[in-house]
Amino acid sequence: MSRIVMRFTGVGGQGVLLAGEIFAAAKIKAGGYGVKTATYTSQVRGGPTVVDIQLDDKEIYYPYAIDGQIDFMLSVADVSYQQFKNGVREGGTIVVEPNLVHPTEEDRKKWNIVEIPIITIAKEEVGNVITQSVVALGIANTYTKALDEDILIETMLSKVPKKVHELNLKAYELGKKYALESMK
Repeated sequence: MSRIVMRFTGVGGQGVLLAGEIFAAAKIKAGGYGVKTATYTSQVRGGPTVVDIQLDDKEIYYPYAIDGQIDFMLSVADVSYQQFKNGVREGGTIVVEPNLVHPTEEDRKKWNIVEIPIITIAKEEVGNVITQSVVALGIANTYTKALDEDILIETMLSKVPKKVHELNLKAYELGKKYALESMK
């Protein structure tokens, strides 16, 4: 695998930091290198949040994603989308929650914008909005093919309470399903 650089954005409380942590931990578990760096405001909930994830088979010497080198971004909040979208390389893929994120026509020309209702899926199909970060994991890994799915799922399950394993497995599968449908 060559180097993959991803960015998840949202607001505090949406689980984007957890998603980044799971990706980085899974890459390390698979025998590679994974780094996540997070930026968030002092607001505990509601402030813009971004987590950059770098995955590589070679050692990562600089922990921060360099603007213009991000391959994939997923955003569930417009304030964060607007603030952090310019780090994505031209032609890169940005998955957005269409009920909350509003890309411009210029954005649609510059990037591959994909609309997947992540929060609606978590709320209505999984039955728990907290699973949106795992829906996002399924989407991101389907698009980037960054990690062996079994290792990613195993890592995700190790980070969530046992009582919600089934819900999170369902959330991952739904994320994957919607990603595959959006690629058709």
